[in-house]
Amino acid sequence: MALSDLIKVERNEAGIAAALGILKQRLGDRFQTGQDIRRQHAHTTTYIPNQAPDGVAFPRSTEEVQEIVRVCAEHRVPVIPFGTGTSLEGQTNAPGGGISVDLMQLDRVLAVNPEDLDCTVEPGVTREALNTYIRDTGLFFPIDPGANASLGGMAATRASGTNAVRYGTMRENVLAVTAVMADGRAITTARRAKKTSAGYDLTRLLVGSEGTLGIITSMTLKLYGIPQAISGGVCPFPTVEDACNAVIATIQMGIPVARIELVNALQMRALKNYSKLEYPESPCLFVEFHGSEAGVAEQAESFGEIAAEFGGGPFLWTKVAEERAKLWKARHDAYWASQTLRPGAKGLSTDVCVPISRLAECIAETEADIARMGLIAPIVGHVGDGNFHVLVLMDMENAQEIAKSEEFVARLNMRAIGMNGTCTGEHGIGQGKLAFLESELGESVDFMRMIKVALDPQNIMNPGKIFPLA
Repeated sequence: MALSDLIKVERNEAGIAAALGILKQRLGDRFQTGQDIRRQHAHTTTYIPNQAPDGVAFPRSTEEVQEIVRVCAEHRVPVIPFGTGTSLEGQTNAPGGGISVDLMQLDRVLAVNPEDLDCTVEPGVTREALNTYIRDTGLFFPIDPGANASLGGMAATRASGTNAVRYGTMRENVLAVTAVMADGRAITTARRAKKTSAGYDLTRLLVGSEGTLGIITSMTLKLYGIPQAISGGVCPFPTVEDACNAVIATIQMGIPVARIELVNALQMRALKNYSKLEYPESPCLFVEFHGSEAGVAEQAESFGEIAAEFGGGPFLWTKVAEERAKLWKARHDAYWASQTLRPGAKGLSTDVCVPISRLAECIAETEADIARMGLIAPIVGHVGDGNFHVLVLMDMENAQEIAKSEEFVARLNMRAIGMNGTCTGEHGIGQGKLAFLESELGESVDFMRMIKVALDPQNIMNPGKIFPLA
């Protein structure tokens, strides 16, 4: 993405001034306009410029969100939903100003239905808070994007993570949402039934819409039984290609792997530096299995045999929770570990996803591109579903380094699209990837525009994201 690709959104100065006055009067201290808090509610995670809103509202109910949206609709003022602010593609920016709606005070678990394996939560509940709340029921929510993100934000960006190969993404695990639409009406998209053929699938339309169609104020989620036993470990490989081929064989053999994560040699060096892991500085797979005591042992042994066929090993696995926790903490700390490779630099995190049969080729070409361009950019991947991430370490104040990184990301996106993949497996489009959506989906984007205009004719719901309207 080039900074010039950001969609310009015209400011409505008179409308913004009117909305600020009304919302301050109605919400009192729960409406803030200080410069620092406004900047905190815009994009802060990459080099994409921070475009702060004009005010930040802190509603505590669906009804208050409706009131905020109605005021903004009346005065034609943008509305930008905000959770924990961990999105990576500029989704929380306010290019035309407007009101950021911070949903973190909508943080109640509304219902838990253990018999039905589901729960209903407000958007400010984080994934860690939910799992703590339901732990005594013997259930858990598996979607784990790494950060302790809010569940509303995870639904809005269609988040994924390390468990996706077994449990799916937010798309598969949200049964229904309540959302406030652009005219201030609140709709509920489905009941709690596990499947339905009733009408258009508005749930899936809103999940992944990045706040451009409505603001999610509650959602019903699938839950799963906490596994009786878990085994896991790390397996080194001579090359990335060998590791990817072992993944393909594991999936094709029907081994029910819960997590299977790739780190390339550079990322493994960073993990060794940061987390003091005692593994070779080579491509490695982090693997985990869920099931019965006998089942997870059998699965681990079968994976070890497959890995050996591709030159991998030794596969050192364990069922000891503390040892597994150390391994997965190291994997989740990959971002911070990467900083040791270039102290003082910051990371631009980007992701793509390809059919698993093209994964080794895509990663190999990407590593060659990194070397050719002289970048420092470790790779990690949720390789069970063909998704991998590259963290480009750069000086965010250096225009030449930014331009080089933009060129690399553009080449990576087009490489994935050329392999019948996607420019984003889980980060979303936001501002950062909007230049590539039409290359990926062609005229389908025209129909997305029609939906956007139909549901948000004034273009007040998180404008300037995903695609231009014209």
